[in-house]
Amino acid sequence: MPLTLATTTPGEPEIFASLQGEGRSAGLPCTFVRLSRCNLACTWCDTAYTWRFDGDNRPHRDGMAFDRKANQVVLDEADVAARIMALGGNRLVITGGEPLLQGAALARMVTLLSGHTIEIETNGTVQPHAELDAMVSQYNVSPKLSHSGNAADIALIPERLLAWTNEPKAHFKFVISAPEDLAEVLDLIDRFALPKARVQLMPEGTSSAVLRQRELWLAPLCLQHGLGMTDRLHIHLYGDSRGT
Repeated sequence: MPLTLATTTPGEPEIFASLQGEGRSAGLPCTFVRLSRCNLACTWCDTAYTWRFDGDNRPHRDGMAFDRKANQVVLDEADVAARIMALGGNRLVITGGEPLLQGAALARMVTLLSGHTIEIETNGTVQPHAELDAMVSQYNVSPKLSHSGNAADIALIPERLLAWTNEPKAHFKFVISAPEDLAEVLDLIDRFALPKARVQLMPEGTSSAVLRQRELWLAPLCLQHGLGMTDRLHIHLYGDSRGT
């Protein structure tokens, strides 16, 4: 089956070169592929155009719904691979939406690439496709806390969290909106033995001003609890925009 991608403009797939803005690879030049569709619905999601289409009433703080035809494009795996290769990079970040929902098609696409390190952004609820997993170097796992608006029984699946804990390629990134969110993170670290060396906290925000304000209280909390912190470099460089 082909891949379903998000778009930058109607009909134009969101495949682009930029610097990784978050997580362990922040600052590295990467090629990005943004897929469409997600099994969760975060109220603060900054890529709601990948899932909140007309008729989808799942809550979002902006209350916006997007036209599916204008915001989705379906491409053959070979076409996607050719566009990636044309950008000339050597590190690919596959993001979404939730990319692992299209694991089989992704596996076929990745086999067509040459010389790329593969990094996947995931909400941590979907088991990786076995053939794809063999080709992935890094998973950026971002389990969703209660402030995301997702019910814990669908967002924090115990068997999946345990599997990610035991996956050395997985690095955890928690979105933090307020200081009290940290209690949930510490509880998950304790319950699932998440290795602190692979945990980073990231402020929620889509403007430099909000990110900087939240980092002022987030940095001391990271120091206090021995956790990493990640910024959102792309927001500072390009703002909250597609294809960056």
